[in-house]
Amino acid sequence: MSSVQRRYIRLTAAVAALGMAATLAGCGAGEGAEDVTLKLVAADYGSGDANTSQKYWDDLVASFEKSHPGITVDVDVVSWKDVDREVAEMVAKGEAPDLAQIGAYADHAAADRLYKVDDILPIPTQANFLPLLARAGQVERAQYGMPFAASTRLLFYNKGLFEKAGAKPPKTWDEIRTAAEKLKGEGVKYPFALPLGTEESQAETMMWMLAGGGGYRDSGNISYDINSNENVTTFTWLKNNLVGKGLTGPVAPGELDRQEAFDAFVQGDVGMLNGHPTLMDAAEKAGVKVGKLPLPSPDGEGRPAMGVADWMMAFKQNGHRKEIGTFLTYVYEDKNVLAFSDRYDILPVTSTATAAMRNDPKHQDLWPFLEELPTSELYPVGHTSWAKVSESIKKNIGKAVAPGGDPDAVLSGIARDAKDAEAAE
Repeated sequence: MSSVQRRYIRLTAAVAALGMAATLAGCGAGEGAEDVTLKLVAADYGSGDANTSQKYWDDLVASFEKSHPGITVDVDVVSWKDVDREVAEMVAKGEAPDLAQIGAYADHAAADRLYKVDDILPIPTQANFLPLLARAGQVERAQYGMPFAASTRLLFYNKGLFEKAGAKPPKTWDEIRTAAEKLKGEGVKYPFALPLGTEESQAETMMWMLAGGGGYRDSGNISYDINSNENVTTFTWLKNNLVGKGLTGPVAPGELDRQEAFDAFVQGDVGMLNGHPTLMDAAEKAGVKVGKLPLPSPDGEGRPAMGVADWMMAFKQNGHRKEIGTFLTYVYEDKNVLAFSDRYDILPVTSTATAAMRNDPKHQDLWPFLEELPTSELYPVGHTSWAKVSESIKKNIGKAVAPGGDPDAVLSGIARDAKDAEAAE
């Protein structure tokens, strides 16, 4: 054997050894080295066992695991009443899931528990989120919250009750009052259902504030402005023109929860209320003919609707960055986004899935909600103070429209709570 041949054999062996060493190093404690099980805790969008979200996730995971050997996904679906609390308790015990699909992400992001979206998703998947929702998922200009589901709210009215009462779909607040008076005259139990109880009154409050030209934050979206002149005027109008005239039904708004109002609408006992897509489907299945329009403003001019988003987030604790990214890239494929939207009458959160829904006539009942989403305003979920502000609203806002209540005083009290929460942020 020549010296040249011997040198070639030694070089080949050395290269092979280096390649094996690199392979072994990659199969050690690093990402993707061994089979990985991801833990996902998700909220339940169903109304019972028949349509629980567990079925959606089971189908999706089965399909994912077939094409991605080495990654197993364990999904635990929890009711909305408990899911945020359960995830918080897991985190407190040092047992954070890899993924959580819940209502708020800002506290976890502020505590540096989450991966940035840049670190887990490929650029095409990131860029496909609707811009409004992607921005809402940011804390200090870095995105941590990935939108998972979205909706907007519209004014729903019972067409049958309106026809019987000779009422017209309202275009202004005065026309809301006039229609409610006619409905009351026909014996409608809730001419306008105004749920300001503790279940979700932060939503009802925001809808009316936006319609009145106000909102939770100032025009620059810098700080809370809850007791603005516009907001005080809005709740003074509600107190004097709907609640004070007996047009909101037998249950005081501060004691009426959203689900109770929704159930009454499905039963045909409500003339008008603010609703979301899932209510539309339930009401129509019950035989209620539903009319939909943006919540009117005082003068009939257009105002932003309220948008709502729920969030997916990825925890760093278990170090499964690569596998999390692989799974979420699959989750946000159009077929899966649209399957979830179809199942629960929820708006998609990606541009391509939104375009597909907009172009498919079978989704035309959702088109009015889609139209409102790009210009809607969302809760200030990127602020850790929002949780405390929301609790203050739910606890106090019903007092603003109660007999003898003072809207200015109530909103000023909530504003003080907001200032304190913001100072501690």
